[in-house]
Amino acid sequence: MASSGGISNQLFISVQLESPRLAELDLDPHLFGSHPVAGSWDPCKALPLERASAAVWNLSCVVPSQREPLDFKFLLKQRDDSSQCIVEEGPNRSLGCQSNEVEMRTAVFKLDEGKDVLECKVQVETEMLSPFDLAASWKAQQEYLQPSRVRGAHDVTINTGLEGSAKNGFASGLELDLEKYVVPTPNMGSGVVYAANLTENPRSLLQTGSSSNNDTAKDIVYNSTKGDSSPNHYVNTMKGATGGHAPSLEEQRAMFVDRGVGSPNFARPTKQTFSVSNFKLDSEAKQDMPAAEGAVAAAAVADQMYGPKEDRKLTIVLVGLPARGKTFTAAKLTRYLRWLGHETKHFNVGKYRRLKHGTNQTADFFRGDNREGVEARNEVAALAMEDMLSWMQEGGQVGIFDATNSTRIRRNMLMKMAEGKCKIIFLETICNDKDVLERNIRLKVQQSPDYAEQTDFEAGVQDFKERLTYYEKVYEPVEEGSYIKMIDMVSGKGGQLQINGISGYLPGRIVFFLVNCHLTPRPILLTRHGESMDNVRGRIGGDSSLSEAGQLYSRKLASFVEKRLKSERTASIWTSTLQRTILTAHPIIGFPKIQWRALDEINAGVCDGMTYDEIKKSKPEEYESRKKDKLRYRYPRGESYLDVIQRLEPVIIELERQRAPVVVIAHQAVLRALYAYFADKPLEEVPNIEIPLHTIIEIQMGVAGVQEKRYKLMDAVHPTAGL
Repeated sequence: MASSGGISNQLFISVQLESPRLAELDLDPHLFGSHPVAGSWDPCKALPLERASAAVWNLSCVVPSQREPLDFKFLLKQRDDSSQCIVEEGPNRSLGCQSNEVEMRTAVFKLDEGKDVLECKVQVETEMLSPFDLAASWKAQQEYLQPSRVRGAHDVTINTGLEGSAKNGFASGLELDLEKYVVPTPNMGSGVVYAANLTENPRSLLQTGSSSNNDTAKDIVYNSTKGDSSPNHYVNTMKGATGGHAPSLEEQRAMFVDRGVGSPNFARPTKQTFSVSNFKLDSEAKQDMPAAEGAVAAAAVADQMYGPKEDRKLTIVLVGLPARGKTFTAAKLTRYLRWLGHETKHFNVGKYRRLKHGTNQTADFFRGDNREGVEARNEVAALAMEDMLSWMQEGGQVGIFDATNSTRIRRNMLMKMAEGKCKIIFLETICNDKDVLERNIRLKVQQSPDYAEQTDFEAGVQDFKERLTYYEKVYEPVEEGSYIKMIDMVSGKGGQLQINGISGYLPGRIVFFLVNCHLTPRPILLTRHGESMDNVRGRIGGDSSLSEAGQLYSRKLASFVEKRLKSERTASIWTSTLQRTILTAHPIIGFPKIQWRALDEINAGVCDGMTYDEIKKSKPEEYESRKKDKLRYRYPRGESYLDVIQRLEPVIIELERQRAPVVVIAHQAVLRALYAYFADKPLEEVPNIEIPLHTIIEIQMGVAGVQEKRYKLMDAVHPTAGL
């Protein structure tokens, strides 16, 4: 193989061997084999591997690519007697020279005349490099090893030996019980919460007349779902169902639409009378905020400028039998659209029903021939739809309407109510996997407020299955309008996604997101890189190496990953392309490592490498602009948090698609944005989310939603390192 210009490519070979017993037995690993990797099959001329940490040894070299396969083996030598050799069992290892590969195998050695067996983990990585890549790598390596001066401060050479650690009292090992490192989660609860309880509170049924999630509203909803509400509570509130909502803000002023993507966009008012004073206040409050760029911003502008008025608003109407994952899918989609900056709310009709009629309804309430039950359920569905349309008139963009909506009559009612006001897309969830259904049914009975007072769990399961049978008798699949059908998408065995009449930017993004969604439980581990030299100096950006504390954390992290994911051999490690994340991941072996440029830290532009004090003194206007609005502020020639969110969308999609655990080693701003997605945090909170150094945030994804657990492996040595 030859590169451009006729210059031959080179093959970079990296060999890594791990075993904590080697140090205990005073054994040093060596490599011998054919030329040019080792140069000789003579054990006396075997090449020693360099010790990288307490239990890891490695060796790397570069060889020409046009060679025959290279053979080699490992051998062990006593530290004080190199004449005694223990050769690896099994056939010779063969190394190809024409491709990029990562091979993970075990090396077996027989000790004490075969009475004891020593197993070592081995990772062999090969990568084809052009001479130009090789030269750049060599230059970077030389700069990395040699002290340099950055703004008057010396970089220190990374000491991979153990002497420095021992001298400073550091120990990289972790106790076997990882629960000892668990710390409280300040941002997101670790308990399981019923997803429907997190949806919008029914403004039509609350005396407050507001859909805000204030404490009073929460108390009313909580008491009513427990069956404690008095029937008289609703005597005066039913007027809301016939137009008793607060007057539309559109009648008073131009409608303000802020999708979190930068400058505000204004829709044309339907009436000529509006309050100029209010309009100016909103405009002036936003006009000095830098606008984010990208596909979301472009789509937001296009939505306002082109197409029928109703296409500017979008309603996703869920359709499906009970226990098909509708609420889970709706919550996930709501979280994704909010994170992208679209004003989105989730309206759950079941929540309206429980508030209006209580939670003690048996399966008979859901019979198709129960006229009163059908009318009651259609009534609360109409109330929820009216609340959603009213919210859209006040500036909302995407409404998620969550109910069974299992008959054409119900769906026609919704389409008639939405006519001329918003575009409707039906999202039908279909599941034929009996095991998945049984699991969902039991989870539903366990979590749903409908069965909170049911003391007999199995009786609750039987009642729910009876309710499901009544729905099945009247169920009519979606065949009308624009729709998306998710068929057996959650079982992990393939599935189908059928679409009809779907067009436009936002509907297309929704389809792409749903294609990659599933319910397979798996953890996602988020952690910042180990403390870097720029962290110590309080400088932002840069590409500095790790401090001594950062190196220690990298070893502790490797030990943690080994213990936490010991049974998850399909897991992967994701890093940015900056060396402080790559070095943090370096001690982790046995898992593939993937570098994402999208995971690089926020680009500080002309402020890269400066401290905040230096920015305040030399660029006071930039310092004040950032202080005023960290979310939208963009560094000159750099990025804003909104820019970071947009470039992270492919990462989110891939994290949703993955069915195996993923360890993400990245940077503070990037992890703030990723965490905000999983925790469903408002965009305005993103720049202030707490992501401390040397702490692992475990996000558990599955049928029960998203839960969080945090592990603090060590403190940051320097107080400024966590800024």
